[in-house]
Amino acid sequence: MKYESIPNSLFTKNRKKFMAAMKPNSLAVFNSNDIFTTGADTTLPFQQHRNIFYLSGVDQEESILLLFPDAYKSSHREMLFVKETNDHIAVWEGEKLNKSEATAVSGIQSIHWLSEFDKVFRELMTEAHTVYIDTNEHYRQAVEMETREDRFTKKIKAKYPAHHWERSYPILEQLRGVKETEEIDLIQKACSITEKGFRRILGFVKPGVMEYEIEAEFSHEFLRNRSRGFAYTPIIASGYNACVLHYIENNKSCVDGDMLLLDVGAEYANYSSDMTRTIPVNGKFTARQKSVYQAVQRVKDEATKLLVPGTMWDAYHVEVGKMMTSELLGLGLLDKADIQKESTDWPAYKKYFMHGTSHHMGLDTHDYGALKTPMQANMVYTIEPGIYIPKENLGIRLEDDVVIQAKGTPLNLMANIPIDVEEIEDLMNR
Repeated sequence: MKYESIPNSLFTKNRKKFMAAMKPNSLAVFNSNDIFTTGADTTLPFQQHRNIFYLSGVDQEESILLLFPDAYKSSHREMLFVKETNDHIAVWEGEKLNKSEATAVSGIQSIHWLSEFDKVFRELMTEAHTVYIDTNEHYRQAVEMETREDRFTKKIKAKYPAHHWERSYPILEQLRGVKETEEIDLIQKACSITEKGFRRILGFVKPGVMEYEIEAEFSHEFLRNRSRGFAYTPIIASGYNACVLHYIENNKSCVDGDMLLLDVGAEYANYSSDMTRTIPVNGKFTARQKSVYQAVQRVKDEATKLLVPGTMWDAYHVEVGKMMTSELLGLGLLDKADIQKESTDWPAYKKYFMHGTSHHMGLDTHDYGALKTPMQANMVYTIEPGIYIPKENLGIRLEDDVVIQAKGTPLNLMANIPIDVEEIEDLMNR
């Protein structure tokens, strides 16, 4: 791994929290992700399943975590199964974690080779009444293939049909949504790497530059700072492209007079950052670009103040909608007639601001986190209002990552990333 080692005390805390929420006489199993092929003998870079990483810190394929707090033997209460290195693997891939290294990473004392799993699991199932399976129930989940976890679940349900089954997701949704201090530090590291990338491109962007060249500059800066790269597919969108919310082709030339929307974020140690900035290709805002930009910035600043303990997700977005409506009226994009005939399901402001303002962020860019209970301290959210005007080839979005505080306004993890018009113009024209 490129990132520096993480104290295993973080993963020990996470396991304790999870096990405290389990039902009596139950065990939970977490599998690593598959390595995916592109065809022939080529594979995609491995990405660890975030849940097993959250609970163990193990960043290696073919690993299984088993938690059984009520097991008869103390050595069975936390168990990690990892792939054993052989001579072939050592030569062609490099050695995998040995048992002492797996303990050092995870804090788990009971380490076994993966080949022992079936035998041990069979023994533990004679003690357990309930089994927690790891399902993906994220509200934006994209399940398009059978995962290693899916295959495991199908196998054990067929083999042990008399057991009771529970889902790990409701527990993890609560736990992962509220970050430990160590996690916030890792997200801050990812944000700081993103800042370096953004400052790098401010001196690089000019008319005629290709969007993919800007993507390459970010990638260079991220990699040289111990990041694996982008936390998500980057959006480098100039001119009209910025009005396409998930534009990822990044293959157009940046035109003099256009604005350039940059939705990018570095990952660090599997933790995400998520930044959006919108800058003038030629280094100078027009009066119209500036007025729209500052309207978006005002909404972002005011929305930030609402992210405090006790705020409800739905009510927050309603309030942000009111802020945006006011700004769109001021810009002349809406009038009173638009407001009077708006639908409650699709308010008038949605014509120019059609996405949500915030989402949980952490191990996943759209992270696990409760949406139907009050916000809590140490939740990490994005704040990303935008205004999109296709007829003007103009799309502006601004986004920071913030941590809800027990008291006061949120901590902005991107406070050092330039955002004010004057600072951006100054940095682009040095």
